Amino acid sequence: MAQLNAMEDFQRDISYHVIKSDEGQIVLKAQMKDRFHDIRMEVFVDFATLEIVDSRVDFVRHPTEDCPNVAARMAELTGFVIGKGLNRKLTETFGGGEGCGNLRVMLQGLLPLAMNVKAASGYTDEQAMLDSIKHRLSGSCAGYVKR
Repeated sequence: MAQLNAMEDFQRDISYHVIKSDEGQIVLKAQMKDRFHDIRMEVFVDFATLEIVDSRVDFVRHPTEDCPNVAARMAELTGFVIGKGLNRKLTETFGGGEGCGNLRVMLQGLLPLAMNVKAASGYTDEQAMLDSIKHRLSGSCAGYVKR
C-alpha cells in the first residue's frame, strides 16, 4: 500500500461548549482541531434577545500566515440576533476569498445552540426540557416538524 499524504489520512474534530452565565449571557465556545488547525472561539449572546454582543477567535495553529486576518470579521456578528437569516449572515461574513469556511462551519454548528439554551431555560426535568425545545423550535428543522 502506498504511503498516504496528510490529506489522504486526515481527521478533524470540532467541539462545542455552551453555558448560561449569571450575568444574563449565553457563552458559546467552539474549538476545531486537525493536523493544520487549532482554532478557538467564544461568542457572547444576550439571553433575553439572543443578540450577539461580543465574539473572539484565536488561531492557535494555522496553515498560512494569512489565516488569522479573518478574525476581524467576527466583529461583523455583533448586533446580529440568532435566528432567521443566520446561514445567510454567515455566508455573507465568512464566504468568498476574504472569508473562512472553517469559521463558517464552526459558527453554523455553534450559534443555534443559543436557541436551545433559551428554549430549555427553567427546566430541571430532561423530558420536559426536550418537549419545550421541540415546541419552541417547531418548523426549524426536520427534527422539529411543525404540525
